[in-house]
Amino acid sequence: MAIIILVRHGENDWSKKNKLAGWLPGVHLNETGHHQAEAVAQRLAVLPVKAVYSSPLTRCLETATYIAEAHRLSVQQVEEVGEVRYGEWEGKKVSKLARKPLWHAVQFYPSRARFPGGEAMRDVQQRAVTALEETAARHDKEMVVVVSHADVIRLVLAHYLGVHIDLFQRLVIAPAAVSILSLSSGGMVRVLRLNDDGPLHAPTTPEPARDKKKRKKKQPAGEPLAEPPRPTAAADHHPSAAASLAALEEEE
Repeated sequence: MAIIILVRHGENDWSKKNKLAGWLPGVHLNETGHHQAEAVAQRLAVLPVKAVYSSPLTRCLETATYIAEAHRLSVQQVEEVGEVRYGEWEGKKVSKLARKPLWHAVQFYPSRARFPGGEAMRDVQQRAVTALEETAARHDKEMVVVVSHADVIRLVLAHYLGVHIDLFQRLVIAPAAVSILSLSSGGMVRVLRLNDDGPLHAPTTPEPARDKKKRKKKQPAGEPLAEPPRPTAAADHHPSAAASLAALEEEE
């Protein structure tokens, strides 16, 4: 079993202006994006990450560098988790592209959509899924990070959730959000997190049923229910690789 942590890159000015950056070079994180990348690196710092992979595009490499430095690792580039190749649509405003007939297909029938001079969405899904499964095979019983793009991550998650590609637009992946997959060599798949941008922590161990029953008290009439205890943050645990893998598996 391998744990793959999918991270979307941080914000950049192209996405704020609703333009398709695609594979255009030199698209950097903006100030907010750097803060987001630094924050996600801090959230992941307590986990036993063994490798950091990234799309070769600048905005992903910059995000991945924050994560890799927290673990004293280098960033390894993987072209197959790179952005969708939008072809003639790269650099264009979404507001203008939305007037084109193909835009309707991209939004509602992406399984049949191919960008002019670019890729078909189903081909993007296939290359990314293949790359992740090859990565999982190299990192059995380990945890790795893969930094990629919103559409690529959504396509991957749709595949593993059993969601038809024509419905993948329903999934939301925010800048610097984390999604987590468990992939076993035997074929078992678990989606452990999706679009998580809050604190990452190991779940608390549930109390045995008999102990709960002994301590259960009747709630006095008219009094508010007691607030449940908050789980302990991962920073308080510093879990080992084995413990973290087991804890994430138990969450599914």
